[in-house]
Amino acid sequence: MSFTIFFLLSYILLSISLYFLFEKCGESKVSGLIPGLNFVVWCRLIGRKPTHALFLLFPIVNIFIYAGMAIDMVRSFKRYTFWESVLAVLFTPFFFLYLARNEKEVYDGPAIPKEKAFREELQKAREAKNTRALKKLEESSPYRKSAIREWAEAIIFAVFAAAFIRMFLIEAYVIPTSSMEGSLMVGDFLFVSKPAYGLRLPQTVAMIPLLHNRIPYIDRESYLRNPSLAYKRLPALTKIDHNSPVVFNYPEGDSVYIFPERTWSVYDYRRGSIPSSFAGAIQSGLKQMTTRPMDKMDHYIKRCIGLPGDHLEIRDRQVYIADKAAANPKNIQFVYKLIKNPSISFNTVNFAKWGISAEDYNPNASVGDTSYIVLNAEQKEKVLSLDKGIKIEHIPMPKGSPGSGNYFPYDRIHFPDWTLDNYGPIYIPQKGATIKISPANIALYRRVISVYEKNKLLEKGDKIYINGKEATKYTFKQNYYWMMGDNRHNSEDSRYWGFVPEDHVVGRPLLIWFSLNEGKASNGINWKRVFTLASNK
Repeated sequence: MSFTIFFLLSYILLSISLYFLFEKCGESKVSGLIPGLNFVVWCRLIGRKPTHALFLLFPIVNIFIYAGMAIDMVRSFKRYTFWESVLAVLFTPFFFLYLARNEKEVYDGPAIPKEKAFREELQKAREAKNTRALKKLEESSPYRKSAIREWAEAIIFAVFAAAFIRMFLIEAYVIPTSSMEGSLMVGDFLFVSKPAYGLRLPQTVAMIPLLHNRIPYIDRESYLRNPSLAYKRLPALTKIDHNSPVVFNYPEGDSVYIFPERTWSVYDYRRGSIPSSFAGAIQSGLKQMTTRPMDKMDHYIKRCIGLPGDHLEIRDRQVYIADKAAANPKNIQFVYKLIKNPSISFNTVNFAKWGISAEDYNPNASVGDTSYIVLNAEQKEKVLSLDKGIKIEHIPMPKGSPGSGNYFPYDRIHFPDWTLDNYGPIYIPQKGATIKISPANIALYRRVISVYEKNKLLEKGDKIYINGKEATKYTFKQNYYWMMGDNRHNSEDSRYWGFVPEDHVVGRPLLIWFSLNEGKASNGINWKRVFTLASNK
């Protein structure tokens, strides 16, 4: 069901309920069916000014205004309990219809001014120190709430306010891996803007608030797949550009095996990319596959290297767009071979300060005078300055070198020699663009056509059939992006799982609001990164 249809059906049900309810309240029942006027009359019936209905026009705010109006309406029928308020918010049309059609239910007048008058009378009794009158008022008060109810309502409001902010405005995110290291570090806590690249309206609607996809400790998903709404995105506030950092749903995250250490996709398993310890648990049936809707797939953060319509190629580590060298991120990192004489005193005391983590350099993994280290250009110069006997060499990965072909699109017949540093050329799909398809290139676009754009794809011999018809061309239905990490040799990115569809885009990193050194509380807080702009990294 699309979001528009869901909204229209909900509004029609509400209007019908107001049609019957207004008549019971002495108002023209027809006004319940007139858009705008029905909310104005509703405000008057609960004791609000007609202009209060204008707040319903403001996104996010309108949710809370609507909830308050629903509660005040049932209170105008002397329905004051906690659960009656809950029913009023969650099942508004049905509760209103019940009040309208039940002969025992009587409209008692606007609830808000009645409660205000009662509070004033209560205050007067307190000021006059009239103990008898005060006790009588408190005992007869329909507005009295227990301490448990006060706390429950406060907690519910706080949780749902935070959930709506997370859903529609800003979401917190933590950097779990070093794939963006040099720019966004392990242990950085980010605020991500949902509206920046176009707010994606909720699709999975039955879920535990404030949890993305997993319930801690009990190892279960935190949502129900149904009911669900169709994908819809509002206009963007800013466009995704080359080198823009982007948070998105992991494209291969629809079918996954979840382990405490990390999550693997079923495609990793089929390609043989999973270590034997994990693969054994899957083969034996100890670990079952979990399927997820798009908006509940894991979040990844990378940098957009290629835009829709770009022709991209990587040559000797340098990305080219349309045969022109692309601008590299400021802190781009690579793995280097570090060679030093064992007699050299190699002081690593400043490595942490330079941003070189234990993951970047492990001296215990050295073989003779050679070890491996992850560095950006600035870090490279600093390490070289430690001693003249130190050499740092690039590790060549030419096309056809060992490991070639173990990258997207995993077609060793047509793309046998691609490596991390020498990759492509590749065309990034653009909405409305038409390309020729054949067995020679279908591996690049197989998942786009069949999974992301939901076509029935069949490959038979040297012919391709889409939705039952032979096809030699295909026109893309949406835009796609090419994402890569700044840590180019330690990043699971588009070179492993291909294109990122536009409908998978979640938002733009805004602010680093907290940061732990190397992601560990025991290493202390990285104060230099706290409250710095993530979008400038």
